[in-house]
Amino acid sequence: MNTLASYQPRSAWAMASMLTWLSLINFLDKIVLGMVAVPLMADLKLPPAEFGLIASSFFWLFSLSTVLVGFLSNRVAARWLLLAMGLSWAVLQVPLALAGSAMTILVCRMLLGAAEGPAFPISVHALFKWFPDHKRNLPVAMINQGATVGLLLAGLLIPLVTLRWGWRANFMILAGIGMAWSAMWLCVGREGPITQASASHAGTAATPVRLPYLRIFRDPTVLACLAIGFCAYWALALGLTWLPAYLEKGLGFDPVTTGRWYAAIVASAMPVTLILSWLSQRMLRAGASSRLARGVLISVAALAGGGVYLAIASITLAPVPKTLLIAVAACLPPVAFALTPAMLAQIVPEGQRGSVLSIHTALTTLAGILAPAVVGQLVQRHGMNGGFDMGFTINALLLLASGVIGLCWINPERSAKALSASPRDMAAARSPA
Repeated sequence: MNTLASYQPRSAWAMASMLTWLSLINFLDKIVLGMVAVPLMADLKLPPAEFGLIASSFFWLFSLSTVLVGFLSNRVAARWLLLAMGLSWAVLQVPLALAGSAMTILVCRMLLGAAEGPAFPISVHALFKWFPDHKRNLPVAMINQGATVGLLLAGLLIPLVTLRWGWRANFMILAGIGMAWSAMWLCVGREGPITQASASHAGTAATPVRLPYLRIFRDPTVLACLAIGFCAYWALALGLTWLPAYLEKGLGFDPVTTGRWYAAIVASAMPVTLILSWLSQRMLRAGASSRLARGVLISVAALAGGGVYLAIASITLAPVPKTLLIAVAACLPPVAFALTPAMLAQIVPEGQRGSVLSIHTALTTLAGILAPAVVGQLVQRHGMNGGFDMGFTINALLLLASGVIGLCWINPERSAKALSASPRDMAAARSPA
């Protein structure tokens, strides 16, 4: 099928808008616990290490469910999987609002993480059925901006809701929003018409119908994308769970000011991700390779973000300048979330795209288990400021290392050619003339 005949801009962007709304809800669900951390810890008398454990519980089943649903997406239409996710998120908010113990919150957050884990890869998989390869950067960036808007709204509204009605009210509001999205998706959500044959980049080799998963995940481009994604998600997980508490208890801002600063940090990432994604798409249209337009771009962003985090940990600053530097550091790595799915889709068979994207997400989001728990232990041992400075240093070193790996290994064109070669061709290429 011809790409131009398959591509339906109006319907494609309508689906992208719905999936952006879903991403907004997804990240409101993720951040709400961090935004109510201070009153929740006081109400339930939780020490920092125990709260860190509860925060990380969201990711205990996150990766497992992401992989399982990813394989399911090879056989079940994405629209039904997304509907099931939206409904389950809404239902699980209710016991969180009524929770009277730390164990209840831990169990509910663990189940919510299992339900939300597959959201991003299945959304991207659904989106790629509507957009050809050279048009995929911006719609994926748009989904990521839904996440950013969710964090922005959380920073502005959750403190106000908490002050007026208490921290529990936030969870009931989220339940209502989730139900509203599910009802609308049931009416308008559908599958796209674009297949891999019609979406392929002009310079990309045709991939086989199926490949061994071990072969896919031994590819240098896939491994480098995993490294950058893991380190970018480490930084994101800290922002979701500990940054609001750090702004309030570490830097001394009051709760409402903390929410506003958090919103400002989140807002700073929105134009950066969109501009870099637009730049990448322009480069692709101008004939640049995916390695340059996508791989080098996310690698340089990781290096720059790591450098700024290292400066934050090393230099003594007043609260406002330090917060501004955190905003600069936080806005750079997330471009990887927009561009790595397009590179993976470029090199793997369409029939395995959903599962590969899900495995990739599952592995990168393991950082969500580790980062909150590690920083929770550091804060308990060294105090909020000392623990967070050590956390910033770890963040910096991870991003710097992943940026170097990306520059050395990411090459989607080469990977697509290597994965499309048959075992006999590969053996012949290795044998002496």
